[in-house]
Amino acid sequence: MIHITLSDGSLREYDQPLSVFEFAASIGAGLAKAAVAGRVDGVLVDCEFMIEADARVSIVTPQEPDGLEILRRSCALMLAVAIKQLYPKAQLQTGSALGDGFFYEFAFERLLNLADLAGIEARMKTLAATNHSIRRRKPISASTPAEKLLPYVLAGFECVSAGPHVPATRVLQAFALDHISGAAPQRIYGTCWSCEQELEDWRAPPHVIIISMDERQADYAQSVTEVLRRSGVRARADLRSEKVRHKIREHSQHVPYLVVIGEKEKAGGFVSVRSRTGEDFGRMDVDAVCDWLRSTGVAGI
Repeated sequence: MIHITLSDGSLREYDQPLSVFEFAASIGAGLAKAAVAGRVDGVLVDCEFMIEADARVSIVTPQEPDGLEILRRSCALMLAVAIKQLYPKAQLQTGSALGDGFFYEFAFERLLNLADLAGIEARMKTLAATNHSIRRRKPISASTPAEKLLPYVLAGFECVSAGPHVPATRVLQAFALDHISGAAPQRIYGTCWSCEQELEDWRAPPHVIIISMDERQADYAQSVTEVLRRSGVRARADLRSEKVRHKIREHSQHVPYLVVIGEKEKAGGFVSVRSRTGEDFGRMDVDAVCDWLRSTGVAGI
């Protein structure tokens, strides 16, 4: 007999091993449909993971941060497959969730451009609509580190990626590609959300862009973005591996305020604030930025 403890403390008994998906289905069809992963004794696992012993289990959906990150990680995998289908000679390198979205890096014999980006996004939408399964090529155990790179198969293509991933592409509907950069390799960036309304909200013109100097500040920059959003500011983080001057020049054309984060800001727990016209407001802690933006009338608009 297997005893499974739910997140609310209730207990369920099963007479044989079952997958995370089967466990979700035993609770309700709606939960099984919404499930993108499971959490078994605190470890994130794929829906096909087999529960073979007593455990504390919860179902992960896109409505929580871990679930949204899994959507984005799976979108990166779907992007890799779309690139490979359209450009078989492309050499896939690495991809992951990043901030509000995802990226994938690859090398190809010619530079792709924005016109190519539209075709890749269209191919991704076809993959999503066809509802391909995403499966590990070989099973893992609960002791396998979550960050371990594993082979996943989607639409007949195998890509090495950190898991877990969504069980099928049908849940990957609210996404868009928005940038392509680099030369050798190139990198494509996109955003992904749990529903179309969230995607449309993200597309609204931001009041503030948070700019990271490089990817070492990505997590801190994203956390600052979330704090600003909770205070009522339309904030977006630019975590691309572009030169910071390029990002500042690009966003200064249409965003009222820029928040710049480098290693000093990250280490000190503050940010540097400037206007689109170049006026420097100095360094502030994040709560002070929220208060200052409220005083300008930005927050709550």
